Amino acid sequence: MTNKKLAAEAFHAYTKQYDLGNSKILSKVSHTKRVASLCERIAEGCGMNEEDAGFAWYLGLLHDIGRFEQVRIYNTFMDESSVDHAEFGADLLFREGLIHAFPLDGLPENGAEMMEAAIRLHNKLSLPDVLDRRTADFCRILRDADKVDIFRVIGELSFEEIAGSRKDLFSEEDGACDEVMACVTSHRCVPRNIRKNRFDCRISYGCLAFELFYETSRKIVEEQGFLSRILTETDETGRKLWSEKECAQLRILKKEIEHAWTMG
Repeated sequence: MTNKKLAAEAFHAYTKQYDLGNSKILSKVSHTKRVASLCERIAEGCGMNEEDAGFAWYLGLLHDIGRFEQVRIYNTFMDESSVDHAEFGADLLFREGLIHAFPLDGLPENGAEMMEAAIRLHNKLSLPDVLDRRTADFCRILRDADKVDIFRVIGELSFEEIAGSRKDLFSEEDGACDEVMACVTSHRCVPRNIRKNRFDCRISYGCLAFELFYETSRKIVEEQGFLSRILTETDETGRKLWSEKECAQLRILKKEIEHAWTMG
């Protein structure tokens, strides 16, 4: 069984080398811990035993390990203008040997292979068909947990903090583009390369809800309320946050999510 105490200590030792005064770094440390807990909760909700739920927790702990170097080198979380953070993290761990800084005793059979697959694939639009069922289950748990907490991250950080030095690559155009709204009506995530303006990004964050695989994940999202915050049209005083076109697009997205979750 995964030694969670040793794994958490190894993660702390790794992240200490980065500037914890940087809001991006601190946000990713917090995000990682929450995703690990969410992975465990979702695994338990799926009926997994204690050993497998602990392994799911470990996937969450390591899933964003590439983010820290991404911020250090590029000062952004925008993969499209830097590196694919999932591929980057998997390479750091399994090709450059960073995984040996973390405890590997107690992993399930083929645990290292499943771990690499889950980390490498956690941000992809879809999973490849070639995965065996057990690997696919762990991949889906991690993907769900990550999306659940991304709603919280979006609520905590401004667009400028997320985009960092690459924020100027996104225009201030009114509303999401037709390609992004086509993703909404077809109930799928938005490919990064079609996001051209800041509202494209906001709509794309909401579209993550379409990909939540487990009912437990959807229930957690509803409990937390961060998706509702992403979809809101007004602030706490009732002042509109967006243009009329953007508000209409948010209403379309909200309706499509409700429809998808009802059907799913």
